[in-house]
Amino acid sequence: MQPFLEKYKKQLAVLGGIVAAVLIYLLFLDDSSHSATIETIDQMTIPAIEEPSANPDTEVETEQKPIMVDVKGAVKYPGVYSLSEEQRIVDAVEAAGGYTDDANPVLINHAQRLQDEMVIYVPKMGEEPAEVMERIIQAGPATGSGSGNTTGKININKAMEAELTQLPGIGPSKAGAIIQHRSEHGNFQVIDDLKKVTGIGDKTFEQLKDLIDVK
Repeated sequence: MQPFLEKYKKQLAVLGGIVAAVLIYLLFLDDSSHSATIETIDQMTIPAIEEPSANPDTEVETEQKPIMVDVKGAVKYPGVYSLSEEQRIVDAVEAAGGYTDDANPVLINHAQRLQDEMVIYVPKMGEEPAEVMERIIQAGPATGSGSGNTTGKININKAMEAELTQLPGIGPSKAGAIIQHRSEHGNFQVIDDLKKVTGIGDKTFEQLKDLIDVK
């Protein structure tokens, strides 16, 4: 045995070195694989960063379409003004500089919403209702009555008390009677049906027939 070890001493030393190197390599490889596995698991468990979502409460502003309104009569600066449908007659009057000293705005519905091509006529003190209606009719196709009629006349199927009282011979009581008759019996088919309303006879109708419409 002794002679064998001495004979192959160098070969055994080399072989031992190789075995030691292989063992060290295997230990290092196992440690690296273990570290890589841990790193992969850690990455899988990290929660994804969420992008901030849009705020549902954020209001989207709606662009308002401008409309043109013609303000006439007893205002400081009569003319055509660009406003919006969300505004009221009071805003149109304010845009025209407000009322003059001789204005008579008692029959104007200041809370009424504006409409495109609307004509707002502010009468002067002492003007008769018939004169006022005549001026509105002459002003153009749109009226300040807000009835949606394109003939310049007041639509008795749509007009409310404030508009109806602008007609000659129609006060608050008769205006209320017209609205009540309309709600109970439906729309007027022809203007002559207005005579079916209590309190409106032939004389009153003659004053109204050229100033009213049912369409």
